[in-house]
Amino acid sequence: QVQLVESGGGLVQTGNSLRLSCTVSGRTLSSFAMGWFRQAPGKERELVAGISWGGSRITYADSVKGRSTISRDNAKNTVYLQLNSLRPEDTAVYYCAAAVQTLSRSYKDYEYWGQGTQVTVSS
Repeated sequence: QVQLVESGGGLVQTGNSLRLSCTVSGRTLSSFAMGWFRQAPGKERELVAGISWGGSRITYADSVKGRSTISRDNAKNTVYLQLNSLRPEDTAVYYCAAAVQTLSRSYKDYEYWGQGTQVTVSS
């Protein structure tokens, strides 16, 4: 059974940074392309960043490009999302997701999901 567990969320002030972690169990991380999504109240779930299974392909949402970095450590079965220069509009629940097939920007292509971690940015 594949499980994803996120950590690292919290309450921060505008301009600060956070690093989110997602640890995968039940299957080796290298089996998956990985994505970080977020969902704010009343809004659709959107891709923040995604990384292919080997790390050679990476994609970011325009809203976080230049402020965030996704990385993966297959040996530790963990994916990271570094968020810098945080803004109030970054406030959302952040989800880690795993896709068996390929890196995708659509949440519909991800089979496995974590429970989410709340990120709140105060102004």
